[in-house]
Amino acid sequence: MRESILTVPISEIFEPKCGCPICTMREILEKRTIEYIMGAAMMEPDVRMETNRLGFCRNHYDKMLKQKNRLSLALMLQTHLETVKKDVFTKKGLFESKSKRQRAMSAHNSSCFVCSKIDWAMDRLMVTVFDMYENSKDFRQLFSEQPLLCLPDCEMLINLAAVNMDKKIVPDFTDACRKLAGNYCAELYDDVSHFCSMFDYRNSGEDADWGNSKDSIERAINYLTSKQ
Repeated sequence: MRESILTVPISEIFEPKCGCPICTMREILEKRTIEYIMGAAMMEPDVRMETNRLGFCRNHYDKMLKQKNRLSLALMLQTHLETVKKDVFTKKGLFESKSKRQRAMSAHNSSCFVCSKIDWAMDRLMVTVFDMYENSKDFRQLFSEQPLLCLPDCEMLINLAAVNMDKKIVPDFTDACRKLAGNYCAELYDDVSHFCSMFDYRNSGEDADWGNSKDSIERAINYLTSKQ
């Protein structure tokens, strides 16, 4: 797979200041990867070798099903199933152990081509984010101006920063992450509480003021779980 497909300018993620930037980054990578493999790349030998070996998780199968080119998915399924049949269910030799076949089955059940590409690209993009935060005052300001960090991505950034950033910068970066996630958590609490209060008969009527609470349930779920 061409690495350029998974090259995303950091400014493209952070400058719009819309939602969790790390979730946005992951969504862009996912979209590009799915569109790539459902297109002409499906016939590239190196790509097919990887999809045959790794397969896909249920989440990404569902997203691939929503694409228009069902033939591409069928062809990938055909050769992936052939690989599964050979690796898991066909005896390769007299002395092959059951445990080896069990490991092969486990490997097929736990791998995904799209997830692996997203993880590969995210690792490299995080290095760039940390480098920019360390060396650019403008980016530090831009980072602090983000509307939120979801809870899982806040944890991920703090954990990675501890081993990938200059120790002098880590406390400032950690505080910035906690502030973005914590402020949004407080905002969500108010919105969800307001949503609940609107079911009190005293708040009903045509002029009922729902404020920003109508989509608070969806936003709270995204915050707590990230968009994956």
